[in-house]
Amino acid sequence: MSVWSAWYSGDPDELSAVYEGIGRRNVRHPNLRPSQMRGGLVGTLARWFWGQPVPIGEKRTKLHLPVASDIAATSADLLFSEPPKFTVADTATQDVLNELVDDGVHAGLLEGAEVSAALGGVYLKVCWDRELMNRPWLAAMHADAAVPEWTWNKLAAVTFWRVLHEDANTIVRHLERHEPGRILHGVYEGGHHNLGRPAPLADYPETAGIADALDGGEGDTILTGIDQLTAVYVPNMRPNRLWRNNPAAAYLGRSDYAGVEPFMDSLDEIYTSWMRDIRLAKARLLVPDTYLTSRGPGRGALFDPDRELYEALNVLPGEGDMQIKPQQFEIRIEEHRASVEHWLGKIVGGAGYSAGTFGEVTDGAPITATEVRARERKTYRTRAKKIVYFRPPLGEIIEALLGVYAIQFGAQVTPERPDIAFVEAVNEDPKILAETANLLHQAEAASTETLVRLMHRDWDDPQVDAEVERILDQQGASNPDPVELVRAAAAHGALPDPGTTDEKPPDDPEQ
Repeated sequence: MSVWSAWYSGDPDELSAVYEGIGRRNVRHPNLRPSQMRGGLVGTLARWFWGQPVPIGEKRTKLHLPVASDIAATSADLLFSEPPKFTVADTATQDVLNELVDDGVHAGLLEGAEVSAALGGVYLKVCWDRELMNRPWLAAMHADAAVPEWTWNKLAAVTFWRVLHEDANTIVRHLERHEPGRILHGVYEGGHHNLGRPAPLADYPETAGIADALDGGEGDTILTGIDQLTAVYVPNMRPNRLWRNNPAAAYLGRSDYAGVEPFMDSLDEIYTSWMRDIRLAKARLLVPDTYLTSRGPGRGALFDPDRELYEALNVLPGEGDMQIKPQQFEIRIEEHRASVEHWLGKIVGGAGYSAGTFGEVTDGAPITATEVRARERKTYRTRAKKIVYFRPPLGEIIEALLGVYAIQFGAQVTPERPDIAFVEAVNEDPKILAETANLLHQAEAASTETLVRLMHRDWDDPQVDAEVERILDQQGASNPDPVELVRAAAAHGALPDPGTTDEKPPDDPEQ
């Protein structure tokens, strides 16, 4: 997870720290770390591009292309560019659920989906603080700051941790453990390799408010009032190929970066080489040093790196070639561009996406949503897989959110697991949909309700019924029978009943 986190952050310092590892420099080979002499995974990573230390006396010139963060952000957009539709049976609960989704649930899901793609999974937990909000909310907890416990392949408990204070010798951690029906809190003062001794929650401002909310004002427990966990784990995708035989990590998800780290490392090396070509191809003039500004006897000549002419040749007057020579190397643009495109294709494909998802160049002609899906078929297969893993735990945590809202805040809701519908990632062109609906109408091959559902796929049944009724009203198809109108008027004495009168129509047309 540290490796995936480094790629996700896009920070060259973090990438170097992860791949170079920790170790003292080799005395006989000052540019070689002990980790680079080792076998196995440690030695392999240390010999990668980002595992090579910067030679002494040189500055770092390595470049990083943030393709990893682009993959994670794209994954989140594919799942939650629009909020999912949560549907429950109780009307009052549905109204409350709609408010909760609009009030931050969607933002939490976007964050969670992005982190999940990077780290292989994400935890969603229910939070509440009456001093901040009058309702609970969902928070995304990152997988590299949690310790899960499994019963078979189900999450039985989880402990989240965060660092409250850190110095050279001491690290203060806050632990938050979620179990069915309760949440335990603790603060521990320890070191880099040990948890240390427990400390009062009230001793630190970050946890002082939690101390006041403990059951009975003492102990370490907050009772949630519901039987289920107030946290769930959402795997990005399974199985995790690296940890499938590790009992403690077998049920964790697989990152989108799993298996493509060498390709991302090579891509950064290509970009660094490209920039090196540009840097070395700067126009230079080779000038004898006697042509430069002298600083006096025994003090050499003045060297200004910002001057256009600065490359000096150490020749004596009258010896060798005293001419000024231009020098400019060729920039291998096409070779580097082709290499970048090749490795980008490998990275995107290995992560489970189509090249078109990340801006593949088209001929500029407009294309339909069907054509988009055809070109990005691999992307939408990956999206469908992620939805399969995301939907069940999302339903569980929404049910827990409603339960906490009812117990802790007295909300008039009925906690239940909602039906979840994910909105289409690519919407059809309204013009194409309208033409399709018109052809179906002319062929008398679809009802008004079917046409409305075709144009508005995200509408629920009440919205569709209301729209159908409005269309029929405009067309006059829902107007009552004129004879019935006359009968109704006759019943009120305004007209004679046409079904009972024997009178003949008058001869006078005006009458």
